[in-house]
Amino acid sequence: MPNLHDIERRINSVTSTKQITRTMEMVAAAKIRRASVRVENSMPWAAALSDMLISTAGYSRMKDDPLLNPHDEVKHCVIIAVTSDRGLAGGFNSNVLRAVERIKLDREISGIEVDVIACGKKACGYFEYRNIQPVIEVRDRSADPTFEEASEIAEYIRKGYIAKEIDEVLIVFNHMVNAGEQRLIAKTTLPIPHQSFVEQMQLKKSENDIYFDFREHIDDKYEGDIEFEPDTRHCLIYLEQAYLQTDVYFALNDSAAAEQGARRTAMKSATDNATEMIATLTRIYNRERQGAITTEISEIVGGAAALEE
Repeated sequence: MPNLHDIERRINSVTSTKQITRTMEMVAAAKIRRASVRVENSMPWAAALSDMLISTAGYSRMKDDPLLNPHDEVKHCVIIAVTSDRGLAGGFNSNVLRAVERIKLDREISGIEVDVIACGKKACGYFEYRNIQPVIEVRDRSADPTFEEASEIAEYIRKGYIAKEIDEVLIVFNHMVNAGEQRLIAKTTLPIPHQSFVEQMQLKKSENDIYFDFREHIDDKYEGDIEFEPDTRHCLIYLEQAYLQTDVYFALNDSAAAEQGARRTAMKSATDNATEMIATLTRIYNRERQGAITTEISEIVGGAAALEE
């Protein structure tokens, strides 16, 4: 058994760790609110833009638009992996990276070339360690992503898909269901899905899209012709660019919010474990101290009895 000094030193060490994890939990809890508000505010725009693009494509009579139709043969796939710059968030990053590896392996078994776009230091380091060079790397912005980063990624995949250098684009990230729950999302970005954004994210319209009743839906039936200004092609190009930028930007923001939720949960678990460990060590310390005191008293009584004899 360790002596009292060793136990006391262990208690002090765990107490210091608990203070750190508790502080990190509080910081993550403070950041969740700002990040979740940003996601909530962007949800109606993303959903409305998706509905508008699907509706416009349906009435444009442009059935051969390059971004709306899959290629005859898939030879080159790009996977966008969205992780964080920092760890200490439980399985937040490992879930994304395992899913990317699984998708990448499935595509390569089918003879499809796969490239990766890495968002976050954890993804960059993970792929570099495995001698996989991402075509685009985004670092130091996982907590506060910018629209410029999303636009750069969106433009790269848009040009590559139009030029038929890219045949499929997937994005993998963690979706923040609430402050304490994250769900892994792996969805197709190109070709542009014919499903609404809410359906792609597997969200309940009544709970997650507060503007659902006020928007025009793809099931609505219009009477008469629809005029496009300046023309159908320009309208579709604008909507497609906006859709791709919004799709990537929403994933980055959603992942940023999920990161704080995952870190808060992980740090709360660590804090609870430290509290339990401190209680256990304190009980051991008190028991050992009481045993030492009892032994010392016994020795004193025994010595006094010996002197009396």
